[in-house]
Amino acid sequence: MRNNLFIAFLVLSMTASAQTNQKIYDIINSVSADRIKQDVKTLTNFGTRHTLSDTISKTRGIGAARRWIKSEFENISSNCDNCLNVFYQKNLIPKGDNARIVHDVWVSNVVAIQTGTKYPNRYIIMSGDIDSRVSDPANFTSDSPGANDNASGMAGTIEAARVLSKYKFESSIIYVGLSGEEQGLYGGKGLAEHAQNNGWEIIGIMNNDMIGNIKGVDGVIDNRTFRIFSEPVPPTETERERRMRRFYGGEVDGISRQLARYIHKNVKTYMPEMNPMMVYRLDRFGRGGHHRPFNDAGFAGIRIMEAHENYTQQHQDIRVENGIAYGDTFEHVNFPYAKKLTAVNAINLASLATAPPAPKDLAIGGIVQASAKFKWEKVEGAVGYKIYWRDTTSPTWDKSRYVGNVSEFTLDGIVIDNFFFGVASVGKDGHESMVVFPNKTFRN
Repeated sequence: MRNNLFIAFLVLSMTASAQTNQKIYDIINSVSADRIKQDVKTLTNFGTRHTLSDTISKTRGIGAARRWIKSEFENISSNCDNCLNVFYQKNLIPKGDNARIVHDVWVSNVVAIQTGTKYPNRYIIMSGDIDSRVSDPANFTSDSPGANDNASGMAGTIEAARVLSKYKFESSIIYVGLSGEEQGLYGGKGLAEHAQNNGWEIIGIMNNDMIGNIKGVDGVIDNRTFRIFSEPVPPTETERERRMRRFYGGEVDGISRQLARYIHKNVKTYMPEMNPMMVYRLDRFGRGGHHRPFNDAGFAGIRIMEAHENYTQQHQDIRVENGIAYGDTFEHVNFPYAKKLTAVNAINLASLATAPPAPKDLAIGGIVQASAKFKWEKVEGAVGYKIYWRDTTSPTWDKSRYVGNVSEFTLDGIVIDNFFFGVASVGKDGHESMVVFPNKTFRN
């Protein structure tokens, strides 16, 4: 009994003051801008990393690049007692699958899995893109250094693996370089299908695509703001779920949006100097990224990227025109900023991989009553649960109450009509799962 009371007191203290876990601060401080800079330089030195480029050369093309990435993951693994399972996951894409596939090509992803100690089949993923391109997406021979798009995201993923491989986590973490992004998100499609075929339980994917530019094409310079793109509800929702949303709400409460909110909260807690900007959109207007194939498969996924893009440095032939130097070259990447966004990923990977699974089968009640009521199925590893609620117009979970190790609770005096609600599991060290939005109702 005394031990149970101590654990309850410890968890309550942690949830009341979230900035208590020194490990998270240590992770932030361990991320190196210099190592990211070195890796971006190495990646740009391959000349081009176009998906259809040379795979035989040891110094040029995507083949050399992905072999180097694999060797980096293997070096990291050798320094952590072989804690990473490193392999290629690949799919053959035939010529003509779309206009950008001008010859048959193996789209090969480089995957490194850090297996969890308690939940080895639960995965949180950080991804960067290996490939690059110039103005013509079918041009696979011209120099395409792809420094920011997306050597920055790939280097950040490698650096996160270096830092987090020093720790052990209950759930598994995947660090992956995805190929074929510029040709049609093929790498993400292949890995998402691989995950489904192997029965992986994916908590979510953090897709990092351009995390190194601080000067926008509009002249704005900002080294603290970054965007988190997330879709409102999964495309795999059922007709029943769509009908429920009409009457009970949840238009902006899908699993990807909850992942975005989780990241936003964690960053505001541990990196208050940063300005996470949630964008209520799958991706930039009319554009796409490598989290989308995971969303299409029903997994939570978001895109993390810089707030201010410079279009003269994206998908451009290297040239000078009207006094403007075009091209995605090394000198445009801001490495202290890339370090910050890498740390954003690392602390959220660590937090989610440490947290217990989210509550299951969350039901909400309290219609025409003065109190909101909740029931859920307990999960292994949770020592308690936390109810969140917010105004229906608020983008973030603003109010919360830790309710202990129970499977139902009533919030007296909180009218169900005026708020949205969710519940998170809490682990023994205070780390929380993502918030779960109710998926059913009850009356009593």
